[in-house]
Amino acid sequence: MKISELKAGMRNVSIVAKVDSVGEPRTVNLRAGGTNTVADATVSDETGSIKLSLWGDDISKVQAGDRLSIENGYINTFKGENSISIGKFGKMTKL
Repeated sequence: MKISELKAGMRNVSIVAKVDSVGEPRTVNLRAGGTNTVADATVSDETGSIKLSLWGDDISKVQAGDRLSIENGYINTFKGENSISIGKFGKMTKL
């Protein structure tokens, strides 16, 4: 699947993309209580780019220039911008 084909609400999304940038990690409050660390990365392929939400330990596994395979991810929209998330059932592999 290509990034240009991704739409809000899609599930079971698999893409291969290059990491363009990784933002600074920040601490957020979780709906279920407690906190976690999140960072926004931008990933792209030849058809476009999308934000990738990296949580916890995944933040340190990724840097600009890496190629990633994301399997079983999902697309959500926050403040009008689509992003891809791995979630607990998805898988991110560095290629």
